[in-house]
Amino acid sequence: MAGGTVSELTRWPVKSLRGESVPAARFDHRGMAGDRAYALRDRRPTREGNTLTVRQNPAMLSWGAAYGPVADPARPPQLHAPDGTTWEWDDPTLVDALTGSLGLPLSLHAADGQQDRGPTVLVTFEASRVALGEELGAEVDLRRFRTNLHLDTDLPAFAEERWEPGATLTVGEVELEVTGENAGPCIRCAVPSWDAEGRERWPALQAHLIERHENKFGVIVRVTGPGDVRRGDPVAVR
Repeated sequence: MAGGTVSELTRWPVKSLRGESVPAARFDHRGMAGDRAYALRDRRPTREGNTLTVRQNPAMLSWGAAYGPVADPARPPQLHAPDGTTWEWDDPTLVDALTGSLGLPLSLHAADGQQDRGPTVLVTFEASRVALGEELGAEVDLRRFRTNLHLDTDLPAFAEERWEPGATLTVGEVELEVTGENAGPCIRCAVPSWDAEGRERWPALQAHLIERHENKFGVIVRVTGPGDVRRGDPVAVR
């Protein structure tokens, strides 16, 4: 058993765009409500219908997405362009703006729940982030890892790399567990090697994760007891 607190909650309304730090969020059968519930789809003939990600177009990180001042994930998000312009998701000219900015034809897609790894939640730990920075000799921006829940606990750094099915987190009133498809230590793609705005790549980061940590950082869990989580809520690990 270990304990701690929630230090950060982050929601990513549109897959591969920048997200929003929030003070509280609902967790249920969808994972984190409103997380990655929207996506951009490729319209190029050879990739028609594929979901666009940073791996194909790092410039996606120059755009941000948020649910607006009311922060209601039941409503479509607003998008924030590199020049600071705010776009509503249902604006008929948004597709043209994104196409011009990203340099490829695309379409908008919405779904009730996360669109990449199913109804999962990504959890990271402050001790691991700090230790990774010490190993690399440089500060590691948490936003690179596109986490939902960032926890400050008394677990040793990288303890989550060894989590197996049945490991459980109680976060506020929510129960999270390593269970089901895609759950367990998170095997990272190349996305964390890009800075949070997609301007510069740090290939040594992924190379180091592969060499020292079997390319793992964070843990993927599912909601087994729904509820709300707030920044500062207590955490228990079993």
